[in-house]
This record gives sequence, C-alpha cells and structure tokens, in this order.
Amino acid sequence: MHRLVIAAAAVVAFLAATTTQANAKPWDGTPPPDKIVIDVATVNGSGCPAGTAAVAVSPDNTAFTVTYSDYLAQVGVGAAPTDFRKNCQLNLAVHVPQGFTYAIAESDYRGYAHLEKGASATEKASYYFQGHQQTTAITHTLKGAFDDNWQNTDTTDVAQLVYLPCGESRNFNINTELRVSAGTSDPTKTTSFITMDSADGSITTTYHFAWMQCP
Repeated sequence: MHRLVIAAAAVVAFLAATTTQANAKPWDGTPPPDKIVIDVATVNGSGCPAGTAAVAVSPDNTAFTVTYSDYLAQVGVGAAPTDFRKNCQLNLAVHVPQGFTYAIAESDYRGYAHLEKGASATEKASYYFQGHQQTTAITHTLKGAFDDNWQNTDTTDVAQLVYLPCGESRNFNINTELRVSAGTSDPTKTTSFITMDSADGSITTTYHFAWMQCP
C-alpha cells in the first residue's frame, strides 16, 4: 500500500509568550535577501530516529520544510505494542540575516492514513523558542473508515504572532506526536496507521515565516 506522510496537523497556536517585538518595525512581508540557514541541533523521539529527519529552507526564504522517513504510528496486525504512539522533538538552530527576526505564521501538513472503521488517529504539535514557555499543543483527529491522502493548514492571526527577540539567538523547537486507537475495529484482523514520513522526500511539512525588521 502506498503510504505517505500524514497528517493531521496542528500547528501554530504559536507561543503566546511575552516576546512581541515592541521596537521592531513592521515589514512589508518581503523575505530578507540573504541566505537563511537551519541546522538540526538535536533530534529526539521514537518517530524520528537518528538520520530520519531533514530540514531545508525554500530558495525564496519564505518557508522551511521538514521531511521524515520513519514516522509511523500503527495498531493491529504486525504492530508492536508500543507502535500506537510515536513522537518527535526537533531542536533547530535558525540563522537569519542581521537586522531581521521571524515568527511562524502558517504550517501545512500533508499525509496519508489508513484507518479501519471504528479506529481513529490524532496528531498534535507545539512550537516554542528555547527558554520560553511551551504552548498547549493543537490536536487534530481523523476517524475511520479512512484510506487516503489528506492536508491541513493552520494559520496564526497576525496579532498572535510571537517573534524571536531581536538580537537574540534561541533555538526553535517543534514537538509532534502521532497516536492511533483501534477503537471498535478488530486489531487481531486488521491494521490501522497514520504516518508523517516520506521515503522519497516528495511530501513534506512546511512552516511559513513571518518576517520583521529589527531597529
């Protein structure tokens, strides 16, 4: 069965923290012209073993993508008892041009899931700058019977955007979790799964920057 990257998404109930840039200047939305570099500082979790998560910045500096190659939660035939839940925490060092700061304005999640009738799956995510309070994760639920690709887009209101403080260097953390429940389906005869992986790199999750110019 062709399965490709999940799902559900959640995103950006992005840090209702105390870091709105009072002194930063509103920017016209044009990304900074210089190159953005993102390094994966640490990767932890059962959904992203070492070497299975990759990050890339779009050529126009408007977004970055995360691609997973081993992020699958499943229940039923062939599944281990612990496979019903998988999680991943990415700690990213985002290097932006001098004079600019960023927030995450929108996130796109695309995926594939196979859920038997009576089964369900959830995906949740939270985001925060290192050293700031973590926000409550947004959770999305998918119910069976379901066997298809799907996509969700989550957008943060402009007034709720939280920017990295100008002049500070703080890593950006992305926490995600996948979970599947057999529900009323029969896990001794069937398998239900949801996945956020893409073996060929063709499907990614995308995080869209909001840029602001620092004083």
